[in-house]
Amino acid sequence: MFGMPVPRFRRKTALATAFGVTAVGAGLWAGIGTAQPAHAAGLPAPDHIVVAVFENHAYSQVIGSSSAPYINSLKTGGANLTKSYGITHPSQPNYLQLFSGSHQGVTGDSCYTPGFSSAPNLASELIAAGKTWASYNETLPSQGSTTCSSGKYARKHNPWFAFSNVPTSTAKTMTQFPTDFTTLPEMSFVVPNLCNDMHDCSVGTGDTWLKNNLKAYADWAKTHNSLLVVTFDEDNRLAGNKIPTVLYGQPVTAGSTSSTTYNHYDMLRTLEGLSGLTTHAGNAATAKDITGIWAS
Repeated sequence: MFGMPVPRFRRKTALATAFGVTAVGAGLWAGIGTAQPAHAAGLPAPDHIVVAVFENHAYSQVIGSSSAPYINSLKTGGANLTKSYGITHPSQPNYLQLFSGSHQGVTGDSCYTPGFSSAPNLASELIAAGKTWASYNETLPSQGSTTCSSGKYARKHNPWFAFSNVPTSTAKTMTQFPTDFTTLPEMSFVVPNLCNDMHDCSVGTGDTWLKNNLKAYADWAKTHNSLLVVTFDEDNRLAGNKIPTVLYGQPVTAGSTSSTTYNHYDMLRTLEGLSGLTTHAGNAATAKDITGIWAS
């Protein structure tokens, strides 16, 4: 339809076809001058990615549960990873592993000195590649605040504060999450507070929060080449660390599932690849891309 934006992955396919390029050649052509070989390997190129991280629930506590109707609607309309796993316990190391491919020596939930590490991470890689990044942290006292805790806010669930190569100004409050989704960064993380992330409150509370805060974005993502990822840091310590992970948006095949075993390192590598990054932080370098769920 005239006047409608054409997603990047469709533009590339159309142009390749117009020039008579074969499927293999199209993949090579798409990578020329763009430094995005991961896309040629089978990953799409979303315009925006939002990752929402919840707390301490096993796969079976959420997927198929009547307490989580919205997450299950995302599963039905998107993709479900049936063998997605956290890496360790407790919470804080998992967030660091998801964000940087390593727990950076942090094995517990105690407060660390902000900016203690200069190791590569998802945000530093995005920034180095000239791409945009932000985190949206519910109940954070103010943009860039490095306080350890405040009311229902806990910095242990916000790993970007560990890194000197991630500007604290990119850590925003949830009230700063835009309503004009075209203004979102190319990559952002959303972290609810200790109640709404299901840590201190029920699955139903977190599910309702997700619907109230990100449904509008998810609906928009379906028609604007964008992606929502909903995942958890760890399970309830009773299910072998098997966690819910659901992906939703235009680049995802609706109703798809994958029974491949994935963990936080695989998710990090996939987020890097979806962003067209050629670098991989920590253990993401030897991890694998999430496959089998992407729309052609």
